[in-house]
Amino acid sequence: MNKTVYKKIDYDLSGLISDIKIGDIALPELQRPFVWKNSKVRNLFDSMYRGFPVGFFLFWEPSVVEGARAIGTDGKQKTPRLLVVDGQQRLTSLYAVMTGTPVIREGYDAEKIEIGFNPLQEKFEVADATTRNNRQFLPNISVIWDPDADFDDIKDEYFSRLTEVQELSDEDRKHARAALNRLEKLSSYPFTALELTANVDEEQVSEVFVRINSEGKKLNQADFILTLMSVFWDDGRAELEKFCRDARVPATSKVSPFNYLMQPDPDQLLRVSVGVAFRRARLQYVYSILRGKDLETEEFSDERREEQFEKLKDAQARVLNLQYWHDFLKAIRFAGYKSHKMISSQNAVLFAYILYLLGRTELKFDEPELRRLIAKWFFVTALTGRFTSSPESKMEADLAKLRAVETKEQFKTVLDQICGAITINDYWKITLPTELATSSARSPSMFAYFASLTILDANVLFSEQKVSELLETSTKEPRSPIERHHLFPRAYLDSIGRTTTPQKNQIANYSLVEWGDNSKIADSAPVDYLPDLESRFAKKDLERMFYWHALPDGWASMEYEDFLRERREMIATVVQDAYARFDKGAMGQSQEEQKDIAELISEGENGATEFKSTLRKNLHTGENDVRMENSALKTIVGFLNSKGGGTLFIGVTDDGVALGVEADSFKNEDKMYLHLNNLIKDRIGAKHMLYIHPHFDDYEEKRVLVVECLPARSPVYLKEGNEERFYIRSVAATVELKGGQAQDFIAQRF
Repeated sequence: MNKTVYKKIDYDLSGLISDIKIGDIALPELQRPFVWKNSKVRNLFDSMYRGFPVGFFLFWEPSVVEGARAIGTDGKQKTPRLLVVDGQQRLTSLYAVMTGTPVIREGYDAEKIEIGFNPLQEKFEVADATTRNNRQFLPNISVIWDPDADFDDIKDEYFSRLTEVQELSDEDRKHARAALNRLEKLSSYPFTALELTANVDEEQVSEVFVRINSEGKKLNQADFILTLMSVFWDDGRAELEKFCRDARVPATSKVSPFNYLMQPDPDQLLRVSVGVAFRRARLQYVYSILRGKDLETEEFSDERREEQFEKLKDAQARVLNLQYWHDFLKAIRFAGYKSHKMISSQNAVLFAYILYLLGRTELKFDEPELRRLIAKWFFVTALTGRFTSSPESKMEADLAKLRAVETKEQFKTVLDQICGAITINDYWKITLPTELATSSARSPSMFAYFASLTILDANVLFSEQKVSELLETSTKEPRSPIERHHLFPRAYLDSIGRTTTPQKNQIANYSLVEWGDNSKIADSAPVDYLPDLESRFAKKDLERMFYWHALPDGWASMEYEDFLRERREMIATVVQDAYARFDKGAMGQSQEEQKDIAELISEGENGATEFKSTLRKNLHTGENDVRMENSALKTIVGFLNSKGGGTLFIGVTDDGVALGVEADSFKNEDKMYLHLNNLIKDRIGAKHMLYIHPHFDDYEEKRVLVVECLPARSPVYLKEGNEERFYIRSVAATVELKGGQAQDFIAQRF
């Protein structure tokens, strides 16, 4: 028969409090957020007063090596012998009330828990203005156990105050005095503790906890490590907690970690430190390492413990470096995530910070290159919810791939391989549209779409304001400047029989609008409210806006389910286009976009650039000629089918001389733009307008039409009579592929 791994110890409450005071029992939760509500503390004391059982404690006597420091800075007299495994919040409540010690709330504000007691009614209440003004109440029961107070004086003062406002019968006085005496004797309330012996390791402790805990939740390994830090490196734990506290409070006169994206907890930053120091994510291993345990021989060593703590100290110094912290947050914003409301996985942020610190402090990346790499990584992991389930396992696997990395190139290759394995073609075509078919208010794919709009520098729908500007959370306004608007309003959907909340709140039914427009739209049908909103903008501006907001042609008149299905596919395309920006030039713009027109034209025609003198006029005959139109459309189709896209300049001769769009004899630029737009819709297809972005610009004192073409996400054909032809770019020419050649190209390209 196996030996029991615990022994039963009986305590009274005063003994427990005394052992905590002298440091025999480690209770680090006094320095960490206390999550119990005061009403629960009140109920605890009420149960004890009535003689009810309130549960037992589970302590652990770990094999702590010599030289451990005492916990805290309040003069504890000895190294802790016992760590609290179960019952931490309950013991914190008892200690806080019995000693009058403030607790730290989740916002890292200190607060004293004050419980009032009415001896006449034998009733406990959380202290508030009512109980403090009601002289039947002892306002704060903590004074009863104050070692500097005299209990007889407390009772005399209570009766003196009470008799000023009411008369007390002898029976009432006797009853109240007995109640106060009974309350004071709670210091002798009996508790039972189970103490796990020193030969029990942390894995067994966790197993015991799971089996006896009624909620069945696993013991947090971070609690083990934070407790160990309190024993061996209390300053380090204090630094973690101060950083987290400062991250929640705006600072105006000094640098601070405060920001509007993330307010981390100590155990979260501990995970980052562990990842940087040991390239590990499983905290169960780290706890053993920090205790000085050799994972192979299972032997403990003081020297090894000190060496591992030095690694942790070095890593934590980097984690808490304010310059690194804020530069890292710039990478998250660069990924399009402008608000904490858009971040559905804090684990994704934490792991990205590990990667950022490794890249900056060990591999010496240049900041712009590292920012782009980390932004790309975060975008992918946030979009796909990579660390939403089983985060430790996924982080451990990813870090394992980085343990042998020694150069920037190797680091970048590992991250690119992981991202590439996720974002295959089927992800954009099938997986992402499927994930968008939800009404979840916290969908990672929805937030990634909003982030994409900031990356693409998109305007809010029916607005000249940028999405990126209105998503910022650095100001507090009476009403959010940007709102999610139901494109098909809820009341309208009721009228057509779509009455359930999941039907109405589909992600594909949302778009970002200014709150004023949202109010005006109200419950109108799309066909009713759309004309007024469209009238604010020129047609070419609407085309661009409808690309950003993934609105199909004629969407206002579509069947609701058809609209949702088509819009999901278009949203996925917009997200894919935004993701592609991370592999292009600075600030999310392609190298071609950074060059001005003169520079591009000076390089001559090539695989990504072509010139056309006119769009429709044959300069030899002086007449409009469909062959001219056909030539321009072939070029556009060729660019769309290429991997890199391209730019067509209309109004420029083959040798790069500016001819100007006036040679085409359109009445104005809008007429020319509309003519090209109609040609594309009729001959190429409206759905491909997403990838075609025409605009007019100046070149050599002439106006030219610049047609920028992004790589399409599906094969593009040109209608010529009753046939559809497939074109690609080859060197500086557009060529047609037929039959097997076209099929082979499509299979490889798409």
